[in-house]
This record gives sequence, structure tokens and C-alpha cells, in this order.
Amino acid sequence: MTHAPPPHGTPEHPRVAVRGDARLEVDPETARLAITVTARGKDRRHALDDLTRRNHHVLELARGYGPAVEKLETGAFSLTPELAQPGRNEKIRAYHGRVHITAVLNDFTALGEFTTRIADLEMTRVNGPWWGLRPDSPAHAEARRLAVHAAVQRAREYAGALGAQLTALVELADLGAENTAPPAPVAPGAPRGRAAYQEAAAEPAALDLEPQRQTVCAQVNARFIMAPPKL
Repeated sequence: MTHAPPPHGTPEHPRVAVRGDARLEVDPETARLAITVTARGKDRRHALDDLTRRNHHVLELARGYGPAVEKLETGAFSLTPELAQPGRNEKIRAYHGRVHITAVLNDFTALGEFTTRIADLEMTRVNGPWWGLRPDSPAHAEARRLAVHAAVQRAREYAGALGAQLTALVELADLGAENTAPPAPVAPGAPRGRAAYQEAAAEPAALDLEPQRQTVCAQVNARFIMAPPKL
């Protein structure tokens, strides 16, 4: 019966442990915009009616772009009274309404026009875009493949420096896979365009937004068994 070499290594089956790293620069797949619709009125109903109308305009404009807008989500809604004077007097001066909307686009040729048209709406603010990749993007798999390749190549170089060859893979793990703490979140791409609170009678010119390249990283730990070196 043939016994597998021990994972900790012995003089007959030395172990070599390495780390493989990969870093890719790829084009983004999505652009996220944060849209805020606001309204202010002296009475609650007037503010709410204005907010409803402006929110409807944003949603209808976004839906008009079809599949170019792959995600459209409404976030927080608020309608807040503004007191005339702080203190016991509860006399209300005005009401402030706000709705937050997130739009994710995958067609960057339509992004500039969409951004300026949204920003041109009454009492509507736009932040972004934040460029990104989808969780299932092929770029992530390619980075992991290159990280494994780098680990194997590095281990072969170590073994070759001793006149030996790799004979078995003992372990392959993502960097930090055995830690209990979750990995640090990746910061989104920096916003490259912004427009806020604009009103105009004519259709505005589309912003020229240049997509920001995304960095994809992968790191693995690998442990191999190699043949006895020729020292």
C-alpha cells in the first residue's frame, strides 16, 4: 500500500509553501448613480404632491432607457416638518420631502445623456457614477486562475533552485480563508461626474463620462511536497 506523504513535510518529502498573487486592470461593467428627489412646501399635502410628481418623472425617464438601466431601486423616503422656532412652540414653517433612488446602468454610451437629463429635472440631485464589476464577472475567475498559476510557478522555482521537482499539492486556499474575520470591503470606484439641482428649459448637452478602469486582485496560499533536493 502506498502512503501519502505527510502534509507537514519530512526530509524524504520536503514541503514548500508559497503565495500566489494576481492583479488585473479591466474595464468596468456597471455604473451606479445615486439620485435624490426633494420637495419643500408650506403644507404637508403640497410637499407630498410635488415629491410624488418629481419621483414619477425620474422613474419614467429611467424606464425609458430599457435594458440600459439594469437596476432601478427606491431607497429611503422622508417627509420632515420644519419648525418655525425651536422650543415648545410647534408651529410648522414648511415640510421637506426626500426620496433616494439608485440606478445601475450597463450601457455607457447612454450614461452621459441619462445623467444630465436626470440632473436637469426639477429639485433633483445626482451623485456618481461609481464604476464597478458584477460579482460573477469573468475578471474575478481570471484573477484567481492567474494567482494559482503564479503560486505553482513560484513553488517550481524554489524546488528547481534545489535541483528538485514538485511531486504533490497539499493545500490551496484563498488568502485569509481560514481566518474568522471577514475580508475588508473593497471601496467602490470614485465618482467621475456630478450634477445637482439644475433647471433648464432646453435639453442639456450630455456629459462626457470616461469609464474608470477597475482593479481585480486575487491571492492564494499553496503548499506542495517536492522530491528530496540534491544538496
